[in-house]
Amino acid sequence: MARLNLLEETRFEKLPVSVFDNPLTASVNVAHRIADIIRQKQKNNEHAVLGLATGATPIAVYAELVRLHKEEGLSFGNVITFNLDEYYPMKPDAAQSYVTFMKENLFNHIDIPAENINIPDGTLSLEEIPAFCLNYERKIGELGGLDIQILGIGRTGHIGFNEPGSAPNSGTRLVTLDDLTRKDAARDFGGKSFVPAKAITMGIGTIFKAREIILMAWNRKKASIIKKAVEGEISSDVPATYLQLSQHVEFILDTEAASMLTRFDTPWLVKDCVWDELLTRKAVIWLAKTLGKPILKLTEDDFNNHGMAQLALEKGPVYNINIHIFNKLQHTITGWPGGKPNADDSQRPERAAPARKRSVIFSPHPDDDVISMGGTFIRLVDQQHDVHVAYQTSGNTAVWDDDALRFVEFSIDFAEKMGLDQKELKNIYQNMRAFIEKKIPNQIDTPEIQSVKGLIRKGEAIAGARFSGLEDDHIHFMALPFYESGKSQKNPVTQVDVQLTMELLQKIKPEQIFAAGDFEDPHGTHLVCFNIIVAALRELGKTEEWVKDCWLWMYRGAWHEFETHEIEMAVPLSPQEVLKKKYAIFKHQSQKDRAVFPGDDAREFWERAEDRNRETAKAYDDLGLAEYEAMEAFVRFKF
Repeated sequence: MARLNLLEETRFEKLPVSVFDNPLTASVNVAHRIADIIRQKQKNNEHAVLGLATGATPIAVYAELVRLHKEEGLSFGNVITFNLDEYYPMKPDAAQSYVTFMKENLFNHIDIPAENINIPDGTLSLEEIPAFCLNYERKIGELGGLDIQILGIGRTGHIGFNEPGSAPNSGTRLVTLDDLTRKDAARDFGGKSFVPAKAITMGIGTIFKAREIILMAWNRKKASIIKKAVEGEISSDVPATYLQLSQHVEFILDTEAASMLTRFDTPWLVKDCVWDELLTRKAVIWLAKTLGKPILKLTEDDFNNHGMAQLALEKGPVYNINIHIFNKLQHTITGWPGGKPNADDSQRPERAAPARKRSVIFSPHPDDDVISMGGTFIRLVDQQHDVHVAYQTSGNTAVWDDDALRFVEFSIDFAEKMGLDQKELKNIYQNMRAFIEKKIPNQIDTPEIQSVKGLIRKGEAIAGARFSGLEDDHIHFMALPFYESGKSQKNPVTQVDVQLTMELLQKIKPEQIFAAGDFEDPHGTHLVCFNIIVAALRELGKTEEWVKDCWLWMYRGAWHEFETHEIEMAVPLSPQEVLKKKYAIFKHQSQKDRAVFPGDDAREFWERAEDRNRETAKAYDDLGLAEYEAMEAFVRFKF
């Protein structure tokens, strides 16, 4: 019976999928499967032939293999490896090369013979590449093929660098990279223009010959492409769908990457459910959106014809379900994000007391506060709450070089105008210009340039916070050490980051905290900053009583928005408030028009924010609730 139930749950899935709670658990599982192959081959006195991948996805797999080698004696003496791909052109010692990646994450830490390592050569002339590719295929074939091939998946659906349009029988070859693939690599190279346009990749046909294929994917960014690869039709538009044709493939996912598969996203379509409050709300909103109806107009037939007969039977009558969900959504809407004084707060998202709350808005980058919750920020100040804003990082890597020079030029002209000594400033300026003229992509800026860029963003943040109504003593710049590496790749978080956050919180003792919960942020900074806040609150909670009464609200907006069923507080904005929020965002001039790391969204940040806030309001309107100009949405984090 259990087997039949599983088949019913996964009937939309066209290949085997295993889902783990988190990427680390999944990675350890994959590493041990690779280790088992190596050990079995050693017993048989045979080589283990591994197909390896690069990128963020397999890093924890390699870390566990290194641990098995160092702590449990796993030898790689019998292992021969073939990497999937390499950028072209690419020098093997470049920071972005996959040779460097593999050495740093695996090869330098194990006992694999150097002659057993095979990685496509990014230094070949164009004329040499066809012969190299044929030889790469021949070597794999002479060894009897790959025992296991591990894969990641790109957002275009590419495996290796087999981009949309690749043939299912393709071999190792030179390919042109998709524009989205180059955008995703831009941060590693210091900008998309520096990402190579081509790569040498193992072909889909070569991958197919492996005796075992494991495709891994972590986090919600991969969820939409995973759904296409697992449940979609086979198409050259999504090369990973070709894996549906293999009898030897398995997808290993974390819960976030699997979240859009039918059995997790709309489970009522494939099985009986436990209808708790959140799932009921999600299903009713889904049904209303699917049918284009307001919630209060949904009928019993609508429920029965869309997989929700069980809900109607257990929680019905249907109209009562509709009324209940409608009221729950209605109660998320509030014009009082700090709580309405002297009001019945039993149906409100925030507490009425204390009437004047101490609020801290944490902003990972110096503009997230106004971009993501600028309207609520202004509303909190206007309603006389004791509002503080804390900028967690300097954001200095997101300032253009010419802006840094422009500000120093201004300083020189100002010094001349005021009759001040300019000599030292001019020397700094000349050194900056000389460095920038010879600067290579992703090179770390000099300390002086880092300081100037940080000061540019600090000045903009102060202007935005002042415009929102704050006094200077309520504006805090944390410069958390994890970020201040000068590199696009940041340092690991340490206790120092947590301690600095604890000190600020102890000083303010807030009843209310707002923090960025937009983990679609392509830099990863939002998630890191959020985890630091949570760690600080957990530590403080052991000794500080005020923490028990402190609520943590998550905001989004710059990159993504909460789903309607997730929203616990929706703050409506008038047309005038939308305009005021836009003016606050405009204070961040260095991020306007052409941000250094814009992600895939070509719109300016103020446009994204405005559009998302209007989309949230429209979603409520479409469900039959009041029509507002715009809304900012929040979800409370429960410890």
